[in-house]
Amino acid sequence: QVQLVESGGGLVQTGGSLRLSCAASGSRFSLHTMAWYRQAPGKQRELVARITSVGTTIYADSVKGRFTISRDNAKNTVYLQMNSLKPEDTAVYYCDSLYAPRDYWGQGTQVTVSS
Repeated sequence: QVQLVESGGGLVQTGGSLRLSCAASGSRFSLHTMAWYRQAPGKQRELVARITSVGTTIYADSVKGRFTISRDNAKNTVYLQMNSLKPEDTAVYYCDSLYAPRDYWGQGTQVTVSS
């Protein structure tokens, strides 16, 4: 069983930055593919960024060049550095841990970008 705890969300102005953290419990974290998703009101949950166990990353087109996903296996933590934030980035951000066939989710953290 893996438990994920997100932190770092909050209210920020357009153009500002936030860093989200997701701390994972359990073993074998380094083998997990970690990802950040987000869900805005009235919209479907969407993938923001993903990082594999070997460090390969992918990003949604809407965040490329602004967001960076990284991981610290020694701390069992994955990060999402978000720069140049826009109002359309406002959403609940969820951490996801995949170690097939098991998939775990955090409780989410709210990010609000004011215009």
